[in-house]
Amino acid sequence: MLSPVIAGVDGSSESLAAAEWAAREAVRRDRPLRLVHAWHRHPHRTGGESANAAQRHPARRALRQAEERLRSAVPDVRLTDRQVEGPATAALLKAAEECELLVLGSRGLTGFTGLLVGSVALGVVARATRPVVLVRAGEEAEDEHVPDADGSPSTRTGYLDVVLGIDLADPCDEVIEFAFEAARLRHTRLRVVHAWQPPSAIGLGPGDIALVDEPQRAEEWRGFLSAVLHMWREKHPRTEVLETVVEGRASTALVRAASAASLLVVGRRLAERPTPPRLGPVTHAAVHHVRCPLAVVPHT
Repeated sequence: MLSPVIAGVDGSSESLAAAEWAAREAVRRDRPLRLVHAWHRHPHRTGGESANAAQRHPARRALRQAEERLRSAVPDVRLTDRQVEGPATAALLKAAEECELLVLGSRGLTGFTGLLVGSVALGVVARATRPVVLVRAGEEAEDEHVPDADGSPSTRTGYLDVVLGIDLADPCDEVIEFAFEAARLRHTRLRVVHAWQPPSAIGLGPGDIALVDEPQRAEEWRGFLSAVLHMWREKHPRTEVLETVVEGRASTALVRAASAASLLVVGRRLAERPTPPRLGPVTHAAVHHVRCPLAVVPHT
């Protein structure tokens, strides 16, 4: 049985936008979509099954609202739903263990705990072992596509670029593969962005690239990027790839590139030993400043 795309829903506009994006992605991937709502039993509340039933009612309402929206907006999606009990972050992480992809809204209030979905999303992204996509409120199907000839939004045009942020000091197969597959599914171009900054004189070692002047240094980085992507170009010969090397901060370069993208893909390294979960500075900046859907792909 194919593992599903999972969308966390809580009734907020952000989670509804995320569910609709997840439905379109499930159709693109030919996967079923599972809507998941997490409800948390109050530790000091009594009342047995009657109290539980009262808590489950708004959960059912949130799922039904999302289902009605998706059956209208994405009628081809194969749809199921599930209520899970527990704190939202822990419940979504458990659900994500059996999914192809987890999709969450990045803002809004949960219906039960009063926590920002942003904080739940951050907690899930920082701990998940599967790819997580964050979607903001207001995201529409038209936003993924190139505007029509008259500048109006349209779903009849091709997709905007998929953008991959890559660190050439640590290129990761899982992240690159995810980005190429996303571009293939959309029949669109993959734009690969690497940002570099000249190291300080203190950090230079023998043979460091920083010993050459800036134009040569940029050309060296382009050569490194081409070498890293060579195998992937051969594996995905039908995907057009645009290699972009810029001088400056990676977070700034990715936010700029994502302003005209259907999806931004970044990586997050899984901790080798138990440590407090955290996002790197580039991923953290993308979560807070990028407007298009953001895929965070964990890697070893």
